[in-house]
Amino acid sequence: MIEAHWSLFLVASLAVIATPGQDMLLVMSRSLTHGTRAGLATAAGVSLGLVGHTVLATLGLGALLRASDWLFTGIKLAGAAYLLYLGVHLLRTRDAALAIGSATPGSLLRLFATGAASNLGNPKIAVFYFAFLPQFVPRPAEHPTLSIFALGLAFAALTFVIKGPVAVFAGRLSGWFRSRPEALLWLYRVSGFVMIGLAVRLALSRRAEA
Repeated sequence: MIEAHWSLFLVASLAVIATPGQDMLLVMSRSLTHGTRAGLATAAGVSLGLVGHTVLATLGLGALLRASDWLFTGIKLAGAAYLLYLGVHLLRTRDAALAIGSATPGSLLRLFATGAASNLGNPKIAVFYFAFLPQFVPRPAEHPTLSIFALGLAFAALTFVIKGPVAVFAGRLSGWFRSRPEALLWLYRVSGFVMIGLAVRLALSRRAEA
């Protein structure tokens, strides 16, 4: 039997997920520039990344990241480098009008992978999972590891439930940008600077901030 304080977990998780952050901004930018399906694909990728963090938390990697400076720094810098790459790519965009609404099955797969990579590249999420999930497992639980795994999967599912509608709402605005390529180009620029800012923030972050 999986034992957990589900009501408290639900409230706390929704509060955390609804807070704007790296993943939320990525989903919104993809919806605005490529349409609703692109945003949903990115949101699904983010949720898959959280499933990966669930497995890692279950295996105890969160504790290892908290204990190992070099491992935390290595994963952190890899994630920051990926965000930097995304930001520079957005800043270098010239003909934004050709990109909007052009999400194909192939590009949707890439966007899905982008969402997963962005999430998995943030070691602070692994540390957060390790500190957050056990709080909702009762002390006398017979199978605490299984409970943590179930909570992590639930958190990943809730993430898509929250970010999915955000993708749909932002996607509805893509038509407005489609008719205004100059505005879309500026959106690329702003999104690029935001991604670079997030990359710098992640690179300079410490485990104590997680």
